[in-house]
Amino acid sequence: IITTKKKASLYVKEVYTIFNAKGKAYASEVIGYDKLIRVVNFDATAYDATGKQIKKLKNSDINDQSAFDGFSLYSDNRLKSADLTQGTYPYTVEFEYELEYKFLFYIPTFVVLARERVSLEHSSYTLIYPHELAPRVSPRNISASPETGMTKEGLETLTWSFDKLMPLKFESMGPLRGELVPKISAAPSQFAYDGYEGTMNSWDEFGKWILSLNKGRDVLPEETKQKIKALTANLKTREEKIKAVYEYMQNKSRYVSIQLGIGGFQPFEANVVDKTGYGDCKALSNYTVALLEAAGIKANYVLITAGANEPELKKDFPSSQFNHAVVAVPNEKDTLWLECTSQINPFGYMGSFTGDRKALMITESGAKIVNTPKYPAEQNVQSRVAEVTIDKTGNAKAIVKTTFTGLQYETGNLDGVLVDKYDDQKKWVQENTQIPSFDITTFSMTNRKDKIPSATVNVSLTLNRFASVSGKRLFITPNLMNRSTFIPEKIEQRKTNIVRRTPYVDFDTIRYQIPEEIYPEFIPEPTKFSSRFGEYESSFKIDQGSLLYIRKVKMNKGEYPPESYNELMDFYKSMNKADNIKMVFVTKT
Repeated sequence: IITTKKKASLYVKEVYTIFNAKGKAYASEVIGYDKLIRVVNFDATAYDATGKQIKKLKNSDINDQSAFDGFSLYSDNRLKSADLTQGTYPYTVEFEYELEYKFLFYIPTFVVLARERVSLEHSSYTLIYPHELAPRVSPRNISASPETGMTKEGLETLTWSFDKLMPLKFESMGPLRGELVPKISAAPSQFAYDGYEGTMNSWDEFGKWILSLNKGRDVLPEETKQKIKALTANLKTREEKIKAVYEYMQNKSRYVSIQLGIGGFQPFEANVVDKTGYGDCKALSNYTVALLEAAGIKANYVLITAGANEPELKKDFPSSQFNHAVVAVPNEKDTLWLECTSQINPFGYMGSFTGDRKALMITESGAKIVNTPKYPAEQNVQSRVAEVTIDKTGNAKAIVKTTFTGLQYETGNLDGVLVDKYDDQKKWVQENTQIPSFDITTFSMTNRKDKIPSATVNVSLTLNRFASVSGKRLFITPNLMNRSTFIPEKIEQRKTNIVRRTPYVDFDTIRYQIPEEIYPEFIPEPTKFSSRFGEYESSFKIDQGSLLYIRKVKMNKGEYPPESYNELMDFYKSMNKADNIKMVFVTKT
């Protein structure tokens, strides 16, 4: 219910019948609030299979706690939670609550049906508002039109109703679930948040509101300005200056979250960050823009939705869709992107957290939608070279050098482990060495923090019983530690598109030193095949007492029609077969 551009409320009533333990999550409800959101009431009741009331929570039964997340320095976020879990099935739970918003900046999205194995008997969603504050709406995966109406107080209404919806079924390797569920997004045109008024009929209008929040917060102490000028004075190129300022900021600051009223959207002042050495993504990005300004370099504050599997920005629906801030710096023919919350992030690298997506760049006149850097397969490379010495009993020793580049730099959180202690690095090597049985003799890690970063892991291994021995024969699987085992689940009639999100290339060059008294009995033929999803090739060569195994896999990024799913399964089956093929050697004596 929209009352004014400074006030709104949300009323929710939910009833779930839970048939077994897998539905336990529906027996509890959690609502968040802060100084700008007041919980007017919160009721929770449980009923048995006959509809008889068996539990009704009192206020003292509802837990009220700080929403402590472990990294927020300032937060007034709190949670109220109610738990109606019962031991006898089926049972029904009913939650009813009302929230009062002391602002009108965002309107909670209504999701009709969100999870699998849950059907819907009835649901409705109503928006109530004065004519002059009519919200904009953006339904997704909903064909029904809303009913229009009028309250007795003269407010306009829009109501959607849904009945008898069957459970959703999400297919593997498909679109993001947020793209498939039926939901209704709504956003105001005129709004106010903690004293800051604005409009968001266009991204430019939204950007102007962000500019009003940031205004006057880029002032640095004169001493810091002089430091930055001295730091960059003798650097020749613009990029060298930007890198120096970025690394200065990284070394001086650390990330903490600030969630306090307007502080969830407004950065605190650059001089505060400079003095204290900490800030959230907004504050650190604003601080970096100010530092670059001191170096005579224009940079832009950018709002973005960060995360590996977050929804695409809805370009045609200006609204609060962001959870993060970064910095973009024009650099002649391209743009340099700066992630300001990490002390270890390579200069100019966005990676899987904020790469390859649309963002909102705040400009002097408003805002514009921009694209962050893409990372094609050729930049996301795992390149491995290994020397393996096998004795006639099947034991082996291996020296392996693997370089991870681009998005593969993040493999298993390698980018974070590179600055960790010896024991954490060793644990990473143990968990990411895909050999059934091995002992680590020595290892080392090297970090190259470029715009397309890379890390090299060198490791020496002892491989007891690496080869299988049967009589005079010795069996080895040439693919040392990059064997494909994944096969997509069988789906009779695929309904949704296949989505491949991360392109990459793997190179493996493995040389096996074989004892003189052993000779090859079976050497596989070279293998090569391709599909719309990728390419595979492997080869084997005997050369002066050694076996050379070479493998290359390229996987493409893309969205493919449902009918290509069997082709995808066949591709993985072929790759699994090729990766697990064995060679046979025979002892001469």
